[in-house]
Amino acid sequence: MSRFLSAFSVAGPSRLGWLDALRGIAALVVVFDHSSYTFMADFRRELMPYFNTSRYGIMVFFLVSGYIIPSSLERRGCVRTFWIGRIFRVYPLWAAVVTTLLALNALGIAEIRDFSPQSATSLMVAHATMLQELLGTPNLLLVLWTLSYEMSFYLLVVALFTVRFHRRSAAVAAILAVLAAGSVAAGVAFPPSALSGLFGTGPVIAFASGTMGIALCCASAGSAVLRGFGGLLGGVLALALVPFNGIVPLWEGLVILAVMFVGTTVYRAENSQCTWRSAAGTAVLVAACAVGSASWWGDGDHFTKLGWIVAFLLAVSTFGAGLALRSQCLPRVLTGLGTISYSVYLVHPVLLTVIDSTVGRRQQDSLALEVAFFIALLPVCLLTYRYIEAPSQTWGRRLAHRMQPS
Repeated sequence: MSRFLSAFSVAGPSRLGWLDALRGIAALVVVFDHSSYTFMADFRRELMPYFNTSRYGIMVFFLVSGYIIPSSLERRGCVRTFWIGRIFRVYPLWAAVVTTLLALNALGIAEIRDFSPQSATSLMVAHATMLQELLGTPNLLLVLWTLSYEMSFYLLVVALFTVRFHRRSAAVAAILAVLAAGSVAAGVAFPPSALSGLFGTGPVIAFASGTMGIALCCASAGSAVLRGFGGLLGGVLALALVPFNGIVPLWEGLVILAVMFVGTTVYRAENSQCTWRSAAGTAVLVAACAVGSASWWGDGDHFTKLGWIVAFLLAVSTFGAGLALRSQCLPRVLTGLGTISYSVYLVHPVLLTVIDSTVGRRQQDSLALEVAFFIALLPVCLLTYRYIEAPSQTWGRRLAHRMQPS
């Protein structure tokens, strides 16, 4: 608890403190977005057409990931140790949360969606790849859908690194953004999970999981030829699944990837690997293509175009503000929230599922209950970070050090 209270002091500037602060803000907004269904439904209905809080939070997360992930790979200089680090970073808490949810469902105090007619095996394999959103498989937890795009980004980053194209982040972001805008302008659209609908969910899961396994093994091999093959294979898989088998429209899947590469371009500029003018131009181009795509597409089932555009522009502006303030002292409450943001992101929907399945959703808005939920959530997330996230990251670093090529 003392660690929790110390989070409300002011931290000095640190190299990545501004990114932690951004993740803290994004985590709070995403929790509000989901908890408002339960505690402030009327307010949510009024707000969403003008400001899509979900898209705001995840776009900030994607920008931060775009900055951090390539730097993590390039700092190690080894695909094998990069994947070890990622596995120990994301899977232990994910496994704990999924196991807890299934146990609570078995006890009858947390209801999960019906996955029939999909088999338990295909459901398990799809989630194990973390690509389930792109494999025609409903998510056990709604928030898991973003991890599928994160995993696709990992595959693309590794692909670019293995073929030594990784410093062309601005070009990659621009190409993806232009393709997104062009697809809308040309009226190109695919039904959700188009590949799964064409070939069947089971075969797509089997093919994608097998391909991903081969790609990771080859990209981590000692042979330069195998590394190149594995990297490219994983990149091709990601580029096939995101536009052609996602749930979101084709253009939005491409925009998500472009946004992450904008974060990468900022990393390049800050490390003198490209000019700030190039980074700014890339950001403007991606923003213009994203806003244009949303405007042309019109209102959809999961957003109004105004709400999406406002959220997107505010997310980019928030990232820009964080970048401008990166050398300043930051409130440790934000950097502390950023440190536990993965726990906050994965744990809060489990608690909400229990509340919805037992007490039920509020008929009238209650700000007091909304605040109380945050107060109850954060200590739980501190515990999951302390006893699951932090130890698993330590184990990952130790294993990566032993596996580092001499």
